[in-house]
Amino acid sequence: MKHYSVLLSESIEGLNIKEDGIYIDATLGYGGHSSEILKKIPKGHLYSFDQDKEAIEFSNNRLSKIGNNFTIIHSNFVNMVEELEKLNINKVDGILFDLGLSSPQIDEKERGFSFMIDSPLDMRMNREDKTTAKDIINNYSYDELLNIFYSYGEEKMSKQIAKNIISERENKEINTTKELVDIIKNAVGAKYFNNSHPERNIFQAIRIEVNNELNTLRTILPKAINILNTGGRISVITFHSLEDRIVKQAFKKASDVNELVKGLPEIPSEYKPLIKLINKKPIIPSSKELEENTRSKSAKLRIIERL
Repeated sequence: MKHYSVLLSESIEGLNIKEDGIYIDATLGYGGHSSEILKKIPKGHLYSFDQDKEAIEFSNNRLSKIGNNFTIIHSNFVNMVEELEKLNINKVDGILFDLGLSSPQIDEKERGFSFMIDSPLDMRMNREDKTTAKDIINNYSYDELLNIFYSYGEEKMSKQIAKNIISERENKEINTTKELVDIIKNAVGAKYFNNSHPERNIFQAIRIEVNNELNTLRTILPKAINILNTGGRISVITFHSLEDRIVKQAFKKASDVNELVKGLPEIPSEYKPLIKLINKKPIIPSSKELEENTRSKSAKLRIIERL
């Protein structure tokens, strides 16, 4: 099971790990980041979250070869605080979020994440969830499709694509990724399709909607900051502009002095910034990493520290 962990050393170094600390890998995947964290905390404990049972099974075996001071939790990271409270953990020393899909998920035919492999329209991170990509494509109204294609895919031909989906599904149900790619191609024409690859944007938009990714990220970031110990850090790796914007805004808000008291000679503690930015500009993959793994091209890493 080959998976390349993007910005691995940079994101781990960014956590400034203490050997007896408590750390969270919010996105376990196939265990690349979790493995590196676990090696560095012989006296600490690692809590890793994932929705994908196959990834959990694989990573459990991988991590067991390093140590037994880890706990894997089968849950979306949006439930992080509640799940940790069940284990009497209220404060932690570092949290890592890697928001990309793992390569095995993309490459696994029946998962339906890739527009390059003909497969059922699924795209669920957690296969126990009910809503699939097929449900969205066949049941959403024109306005709903248009909204997610514009908002989550930032695709300028969204209207034509949404219209063509509505038209095609009147004839027959749309079931596979290839059917959807053909519908997109017919909607925009071969020239635009070959030059701009709108299928990338549309598949991204559908995947975000299926898994409620952006709302989940908006919800968890302030909570994650609140459970950090002083000096604790968060590393977040994003893979598209929508995610990066949410992370940047959340970190900016928590690192700014409250507007109500800006300029006062003495700022009350409840109005002081919660965090400081470790890197003002996002860290991006090195040219060496880009050569080794083209999927890392759009990755950006932001790191903060709790004050």
